[in-house]
Parts: sequence; structure tokens; C-alpha cells
Amino acid sequence: MRLALVGMSGAGKTFWAKKLAEKGAPALFCDERIEQRLRPRLGPGGYAGINGVAAWMGWPDSATYAEREAAYLVEEVSTLHEVLQELEEKPDASLVLDTTGSVIYAGNHLLMRLRGQMTIVYLAATAKEQQLLIERYLNDPKPVLWRGAFQPQSGETPRETVARCYPALMEARRRSYEALAHCTLGVAELRATLDAEQFLERVRRQMK
Repeated sequence: MRLALVGMSGAGKTFWAKKLAEKGAPALFCDERIEQRLRPRLGPGGYAGINGVAAWMGWPDSATYAEREAAYLVEEVSTLHEVLQELEEKPDASLVLDTTGSVIYAGNHLLMRLRGQMTIVYLAATAKEQQLLIERYLNDPKPVLWRGAFQPQSGETPRETVARCYPALMEARRRSYEALAHCTLGVAELRATLDAEQFLERVRRQMK
């Protein structure tokens, strides 16, 4: 089993990676590895954990955001390269990879390597669920690479800008996820099952 789960933050990638790991394949969580790589930068400010990474990055309008967004992406690229190198050296090894929402910014070369080594499953949210993801980000921020999609308007608070611009970010990412993935599974459909074997059966059907 070699599955890479992609999709927006909050779509259920970590949940399903843990569920699938119960079937016997090891799971690797990219957020955790990236946080480990960032610890020398996080420690002095007292930041820890994935929420600490988000707090360290700050809101997209902060003075240090662009620099820290770039630093995060460097560590994400390094993490993905390490994972792929391990898979290339051990062609019989199984793995469930919980990617970050920003994996699509890792560059075409790495993404094609990822596509060659793993079956990529996109966890797609409906419009209604996307609104929940926006609210979740506003209330419990996770690291998000905006890549220029955060465009404030006069008189807006940062939260208002996030609420307005996040749908555009999700739409741009949706197209990239779909182009990258071998198959797409609906978040609502999966929520109705919560069963790893049914998840795998849906993947098998789409791969035929």
C-alpha cells in the first residue's frame, strides 16, 4: 500500500492516514516532520506543535509572514524529497503519506516523483464543507501558504480578508489537487463510512 492523501487543511487527511495505518501500512505525517525541521526557529519564541507553527507564521498581513512562508516551504520540499528518496530506495515498502495542504507548491519535479511512487488520493470538500473549513481556519489556524492569494481591501480586518480570499485559494488549489491526483473521494461520502476498508475499495474502483 502506497497512498498519498492530498486536500485542504481540515479535509480529513490525518484522520484517514491514521485509519489506514490500522490496516498495517506505516503512516507518515508531513506536518510533524516539517515542525521538527523548524524547531530551531520555533523554540526561541516558545512555539510548539502544528498550531505553534501557525502562530509563528502569523497572519498573512504580518511583517514576517512572507519570510516565514518561504522558510516553511523550504522545509516542506526537503521533507517530501526525503520521503521520496526513502521510497525509491525501498521499492517494496508500504506507506500512507499525510501531506500538507500546500504540497502542490513543492514543484513539478517533486510532484511527478510523488505521483510515480504513490497513488495520490484527493479528499474533496463540497461548497458547504468548504465554508466549514474557512471557519475552522479562522478559529483554529493551521499553517497555510497563501502564495499571494491574500489580497486585503481598504477597511477590511485581516479576518475579513481571510474570509473573502480563502474561497479563491481553495478553488485554485482544487484544480491543482485534481490534476495531481489519481483518484478523488468526497469528504462527505467518506464521513458516512469511517471505515478504512471501504476507503480502500473506493480507491480500487477508481483505479480500475
